[in-house]
Amino acid sequence: MKPIFRRRKKGRREHKEGRQNADRCILGIAWGTVVLFLWLIGYMGYFLIVPREEVINNPYNARLDGFARSVERGKILSSDKTVLAVTETGEDGSERRLYPYGSLFSHGVGYSTRGNTGLEALGNYYLLTCHLNPVQQLQSRLAGKKLPGDQIVTTFDTELQQAAGEALGDKKGAVVALEPATGRVLAMVSKPDFDANTVEEDWEAIAAEDGQARLVNRAVQGLYPPGSVFKIVTLLAYIREHPLDYGEYRFECTGSFQCEDYSIRCYHGTAHGSQTLAQAFANSCNGAFASLGLELDKKGMADTAEGLLFNREQPVALPYSQSRFLMGEDAGIWEVLQTSIGQGLTQMTPMHGAMMTAAVANGGVLMAPLFMDRVENEAGETVKTFPPEVYGSLMSREEAEILGHMMETAVAEGTGSALRTQAYTAAGKTGSAQFETGKETHAWFTGYAPADNPRIAVTVIVEEGGSGGQAAAPIARRLFDIYLSR
Repeated sequence: MKPIFRRRKKGRREHKEGRQNADRCILGIAWGTVVLFLWLIGYMGYFLIVPREEVINNPYNARLDGFARSVERGKILSSDKTVLAVTETGEDGSERRLYPYGSLFSHGVGYSTRGNTGLEALGNYYLLTCHLNPVQQLQSRLAGKKLPGDQIVTTFDTELQQAAGEALGDKKGAVVALEPATGRVLAMVSKPDFDANTVEEDWEAIAAEDGQARLVNRAVQGLYPPGSVFKIVTLLAYIREHPLDYGEYRFECTGSFQCEDYSIRCYHGTAHGSQTLAQAFANSCNGAFASLGLELDKKGMADTAEGLLFNREQPVALPYSQSRFLMGEDAGIWEVLQTSIGQGLTQMTPMHGAMMTAAVANGGVLMAPLFMDRVENEAGETVKTFPPEVYGSLMSREEAEILGHMMETAVAEGTGSALRTQAYTAAGKTGSAQFETGKETHAWFTGYAPADNPRIAVTVIVEEGGSGGQAAAPIARRLFDIYLSR
């Protein structure tokens, strides 16, 4: 009998162990289900809070049509609350988007007829959302009316925008004005432009125009050879390689610089004579900067350019083109000479030039360009704010101070003479960029003011404008005068 007892005892033990294993398995499944449920809840919560606006704002999202059926698209306002875009409802209930300034803000504010562009796209979610109190919303619904969409207060300064548009006139090009300390975009003009009120009717005609590219926002999408404005980059690369002796640099300018079979001429063949580094920068001496380029380590030059946002993503909320610096370590003499003076394969957008300049003015720190200041409901109550955001340091404070002093000298003693005034001291750099044989050069200017306490940075390009000092700098001067006279 003893063996039988042992077998029964063993069987009971095995049964108990099997039941415990089954319990553990069930418990594991239960806990797994709980964890999965909590993860789903967490993910949905994250989705509703973090990327919700981005997803809903996607033009392929069918929910936007539903929003538009129940919410009237809100207004877009300038910084002083001047109306830049508004929806007008007819007696028959039809809606029409109106742009009181016609073409003046056509690239910045954009349009919302053939899709959405500009701030109409960037702020689409806010414009189709209503934050009136529940009682007011109920009253609108009971009256059979759409809910009034929230309104966007932009950073655009109407007076500066008008001045920039008038100064650029009928020339092709772009103007960008920023606040260095905040990144607020005060003005952004692109020419040629279009009337945002009639873009639907004019669509075929605009598309058929040869070489006009009216719909392209040249301020953020236009890629141009930077010309002598790029000497800011070359100068910084040289200072980094010669931190202790850059002040000892000397160059004898005869109007052209010869290296083997290649020759680089200064603008109009001007012979600048004996030049220090500061003088060469102020006079925009091509020969001096071509010679600097041959001295520089190619990788160091590329690193400096990329540190200043060439070949990199930029903190621009609107669709933009990436600036290009393509000189590699195997570049030949001609490519080095051209690149060092902002020619060759290098290309830059006006917004990029403005950001680089604003970083110099702000002690090396770049603030991300800011287009929207806040969102308000129709009653004017703030719903959401967009505070200034630090992108990062493009250079050290000491480097920014050196570049700033050089740019100040360029205005006080060099090619930026159009900015000289008793009212304030400006800092800047002019440029004249060749882009096609037989055509006039593009005219550049980028700078800021006041030099000792920067409040505004402006970058201008005038296509085929010739001299940057004569065609682009006076436009910047006009914006400086207006903004600093307040």
